[in-house]
Amino acid sequence: MNLTSRLLGALPAFLFAVVLVSTSTAETPSTEHPNVLFIYLDDYGWRDATFMGSDFYETPNLDALAERGMVFSNAYSCAANCAPARASLLSGQYSPRHEIYNVGTERRGNPKHGTLQHIPGTETLSSDIQTWAHQVRDAGYRTGIIGKWHLSDDPLPYGFDINVAGTHSGSPPKGYFPPHPKVPGLQDTSDDEYLTDRLTDEAIGFIEANQEWSWFLYLSHFAVHTPLQAKPDLVAKYKAKQPGTLHDHAVMAAMIESVDEGVGRMVETLRELGLEENTAIVFTSDNGGFGPATSMKPLRGYKGTYYEGGIREPFFVTWPGVVDAGTKSDVPVIAADLYPTFIEMTGAKLPADQPLDGVSLMPLLKQEGSLADRELYWHFPAYLQSYSVTDGQRDLLYRSRPCGIIRDGRWKLHEYFEDGGLELYDLVTDPGESNNLADANPIKTQALHSKLVAWRERIGASMPTEPNPNHDPASEAKAMQKAERKAAKR
Repeated sequence: MNLTSRLLGALPAFLFAVVLVSTSTAETPSTEHPNVLFIYLDDYGWRDATFMGSDFYETPNLDALAERGMVFSNAYSCAANCAPARASLLSGQYSPRHEIYNVGTERRGNPKHGTLQHIPGTETLSSDIQTWAHQVRDAGYRTGIIGKWHLSDDPLPYGFDINVAGTHSGSPPKGYFPPHPKVPGLQDTSDDEYLTDRLTDEAIGFIEANQEWSWFLYLSHFAVHTPLQAKPDLVAKYKAKQPGTLHDHAVMAAMIESVDEGVGRMVETLRELGLEENTAIVFTSDNGGFGPATSMKPLRGYKGTYYEGGIREPFFVTWPGVVDAGTKSDVPVIAADLYPTFIEMTGAKLPADQPLDGVSLMPLLKQEGSLADRELYWHFPAYLQSYSVTDGQRDLLYRSRPCGIIRDGRWKLHEYFEDGGLELYDLVTDPGESNNLADANPIKTQALHSKLVAWRERIGASMPTEPNPNHDPASEAKAMQKAERKAAKR
């Protein structure tokens, strides 16, 4: 039995009702707006589902949901790694506002390599920020987070009624198998319990316990973040399967199948409880896939890079009666858009005097118009060290060095702060970002760079301008040569 069911099942019926009312401001649930099941995966790449083109991973339940809703082909995270992506998701703000730039505040990588002093930022989302969970709860919804939180020690002060497994940790405590010490709701486990399955159990328990109320569940799976661990029977299945040309990692495939199995179980629960027609399901991921185990091709890059493979995400919304089945959108959207979208979905109110950087996607979802022309932005004033050696980075020592990015229509510009390097790509003809057009198209390059600089000034973005006092050019050159030799042997 999952924690949610155990706790609520142990209460007398009258006390159970008191608990529900005491944690929400509304006297009765709303029937005008849907329940929301928001499934948010970790390190799940743009092509890591069959409906996105994988030729090895198996995701029949996600595929079925995607077919019943709207799939977005140009959907982005606000950052290329976990913590800043989640901070932007919950706040609806670009990273210069909440100032979470990286996982932790320490310099990532060899302190002798890199010419600039990084901007450390913070590692905790400010309690002054009103998240969409605050606003949705104030609108009468029962709110829950199950899984990874990563933004503070405890998610409950950020608008959630129930927390299972959410801590400041960015990876599964002790891995995907027990024990899970000091993790809320996970102390009572069987020896062979798989974490992804347990979180699905908890999600089903939450849905069952709140079926008479309007609810919003943020199911934030740790999967498929490292450590790469999966159920042995599923690993054996994929080891025996013919590899695909795009994907072939058996453990990653098994981890993805466990997520997909859980999605199928949750959909079946909604169907059995008569909630399927009044539940919107939103699915996406926090950043690009884990480079050593998966591929986003033809996109360049992976988790930690600001090339498309590091920030473009699978994303769909299934909402019976509102979103037409089988619809698609190629409009560029970003995770900050989910805040105003959730507000409009649930009939909640936007926070007073708090800037939001996203726009509601409801015109697209309802097919009642498009979005106004706008630019999308990213700001990374830090360093993120390389995996051992993987293709798709700007250089072999770092997945990303301090940089700023703008996407404007078909065009995307990178600016790298160490050397002032500019890279311009036409994403329509070159989604793999292989042909830098900065020199060939100086007018477009300058126009986008001017917009990027102006945006940083408007938003008050902290810029890394101080030299790194530990920089050792000889050490960095030697490390680069070593990495190049290693890459040449692959």
